[in-house]
Amino acid sequence: MTSKERVLKTIRGEKADRTPLYGWVSANLSEEIEERYGEITPDILLEKGVVLPAVEGDWTNAKNALVHHKQRDRFCYIQTPGFFEYFNGIFGIENQLMYLLIYREEIAELYAKQADWLIGFVDCCIDMGVDCIHISDDWGSQRDMLFSPALWSELIKPNLQRVVNHVHSRGMLVSLHSDGCIARITDELAEIGLDMLHPWQESAGMSYDTYLEKYADHFALLGGICVQTAIGILPREKLEAEIRRVFGLLKDKRWICCTSHFVQKHCSMEDLKFAFDLIYRLARE
Repeated sequence: MTSKERVLKTIRGEKADRTPLYGWVSANLSEEIEERYGEITPDILLEKGVVLPAVEGDWTNAKNALVHHKQRDRFCYIQTPGFFEYFNGIFGIENQLMYLLIYREEIAELYAKQADWLIGFVDCCIDMGVDCIHISDDWGSQRDMLFSPALWSELIKPNLQRVVNHVHSRGMLVSLHSDGCIARITDELAEIGLDMLHPWQESAGMSYDTYLEKYADHFALLGGICVQTAIGILPREKLEAEIRRVFGLLKDKRWICCTSHFVQKHCSMEDLKFAFDLIYRLARE
């Protein structure tokens, strides 16, 4: 079974030969990774496939990267910001939370324009050959949502539904990233037809039992290895026990093992290697 087949079967809830693995590790640890394993040298770059930087406004870089990974029959997704996350970059999160209330009509129009843009972006990505569109749109805090579920249902849900419907009309999959506790809208995410959710944040009060009982027939999970409570936090013995616990709950389910977010800078290379060596073994047992 190829890696792409393994991922697709897992997302669809079909039997795969083993648990797929993935990791968000480079954003905060690039210097440490290079120091431990060496920089990308010309020979390694030639071996892995040269990917030239894109000209501004050009898709060459993404196309070359897809060619490289498609030749190895890998599952490929491209990430894009969602509605709340995109405009946080323009307004700032505190202002946007306020604007959801005092500029509701204007925000609704902006989100609708973002949905139009996303649909065009989706078409470009699918035409290049991606397998999945991954939308990043953080809505949760550690205890609850950042804003009311009613506002989410009014302003975000219909626009997200449009994008999901369009992706599905093109025969592709949709994945969503949202940090924090979004338990109050998971029923609606299932209704929308989401294919995969990253993460299901146990550390924010979202029980895996709830996922397995209510949502495993609706969407797959990407995640399981928490960067807030486990990797880079726990001593080795407890980290191993935590990883084994998660595998005990989720292995052979609709689950792709991945970190809950980017591994943080305080994680040592030794702990990172220990964790992924263990994960690699458990996935194959």
